[in-house]
Amino acid sequence: MDARILVVEDDASIRELTERGLRAAGFEVLTAATGDDGLERFRADRPDAVVLDVMLPGMDGLEVCKAIRATSAVPVVMLTARSDTLDVVVGLESGADDYVTKPFEMPELIARVRASLRRASGNHPNADVLRVGEVRIDVAAHTVTRADERVELTPTEFRLLAELARHAGNVLSREQLLDLVWGYDYLGDSRLVDATVQRLRSKIETEPSTPRTIETVRGVGYRAVRP
Repeated sequence: MDARILVVEDDASIRELTERGLRAAGFEVLTAATGDDGLERFRADRPDAVVLDVMLPGMDGLEVCKAIRATSAVPVVMLTARSDTLDVVVGLESGADDYVTKPFEMPELIARVRASLRRASGNHPNADVLRVGEVRIDVAAHTVTRADERVELTPTEFRLLAELARHAGNVLSREQLLDLVWGYDYLGDSRLVDATVQRLRSKIETEPSTPRTIETVRGVGYRAVRP
């Protein structure tokens, strides 16, 4: 795989270890030590994915992620030294596709980066057009519209919506969604699903606090309404 990965990490030892591990896995790697430098490098070099530390000097990782999301749907994998639910969810709600908690093993990070690149590659469910509620999903064109207005989604949000639409009327558990959307379950975390659903609802629901397109089935998972 010759994808270009930008690593933004202020700890020199972790940055160098991550760079070596990703290069050994076949990636081209760019690095930055601060949030400001990372954002500048992102804009100049347009990487295929970003591995981004949350705690950075100056502009922190959450701010960098939001700035990236303002112009790009490129996959972002966050690195965090904390595993509290709130910290993880805030990172995901900032637009990250996935996260890894420090200290991490390189095989896990590599697996998550590869999975994020697969999701961004356009490998979506085999159907030309899917519908859920008032939302129309054109799989081939990779576009989503609601009431004839374009909705901008990240690759992960798009795939989550498409998978729910494929199974409209049926409940999908968090474990099923981890497997279908993120490409794994054994490395997964239900917080990935919950935070991404919340982010998706904020974009496609008329009233995200009382969703009518993607319903929560308490204790089980999520269900998309039939068109």
